[in-house]
Amino acid sequence: MSTPTIIEPATPPRTRWAAIIWGLLFSSVAASALWMLADDDRRETLADGLLALTPTTVNMIVVLTIGVLLLVGGAVGLIRRAQRTLAATAPAPLHEVPEPLAE
Repeated sequence: MSTPTIIEPATPPRTRWAAIIWGLLFSSVAASALWMLADDDRRETLADGLLALTPTTVNMIVVLTIGVLLLVGGAVGLIRRAQRTLAATAPAPLHEVPEPLAE
């Protein structure tokens, strides 16, 4: 005779928000790059603009890029913290509990 078990609902898996946010950022950068490089006129305009950059402009672009990456990293950290807080305040996950054996 088999032992009957009580099946209780399990918690759903967590959403991986960091992967979603970083994926959106990288896909938007890739889409912008493809859009800029797909047409000859846009490609020539981009090449002319890059050749006209001054060292100060390049430094400011680098600083702004680092700032955007830090901003996205901070937003991901805040979302992760909120997700952990919600998981900690949620009721304990339920799982299978075997019934005691009959004697």
